[in-house]
Amino acid sequence: MAQYDNAPFEIHVHGDVPLRADVTYAQLQEALKPLWRYAGARSLADGAESAYEEEPGIKFDAHEHLLTMCWTINGDEDFRQQLDEMCMSLNELAEQGAAIEVTFYDAEFDEEEEPPEAESRDDFIMLFVGPTPAAIMQVQRDLLVEDVVNLMERHFDSQELGGVVAEIDKLFSQRFDALVSSLEIGKPPRGGGGGGSHGGGRRPRHLH
Repeated sequence: MAQYDNAPFEIHVHGDVPLRADVTYAQLQEALKPLWRYAGARSLADGAESAYEEEPGIKFDAHEHLLTMCWTINGDEDFRQQLDEMCMSLNELAEQGAAIEVTFYDAEFDEEEEPPEAESRDDFIMLFVGPTPAAIMQVQRDLLVEDVVNLMERHFDSQELGGVVAEIDKLFSQRFDALVSSLEIGKPPRGGGGGGSHGGGRRPRHLH
């Protein structure tokens, strides 16, 4: 299925995207065309299977109106371009905001054989899709609040963190106001997601 025989990366795409009730399989196939064509497939059905049997791949639940992705492919840095195209298309089909995690695993890096100072080329990015900039920012806000609260609850009671959450909300309100008044209103915000994970701290794969 993979386009590359000796690809430098194993790329894992993971996320659930709630879709509008009127979205058809044909529309979804067209929106995900950058992914399955990259895989060398001729259709979504042909390209939906993951490189790992234990992963469900790309699934469309017509009853729940949900796109589920837990899909691995071999590829290179140029896969990032496919992600940009996919996100723009999914914005048109999404019912609400959603996050999509993409992990690039360095296929040539072996933790057991590499010297301690060696670093892998692993990278992790978080993408966001949604019907409106406000919907996308809501997902970004919720994830940030969850991360900050989880971190700070090691040192403070949750009741003490209301002010921190309020400041996060203020920052997102300012960002949204700036977005509305700019020419970037039609461009979905992209999240950095914390950059790459290197060496002994390699990001674990999702298990199902």
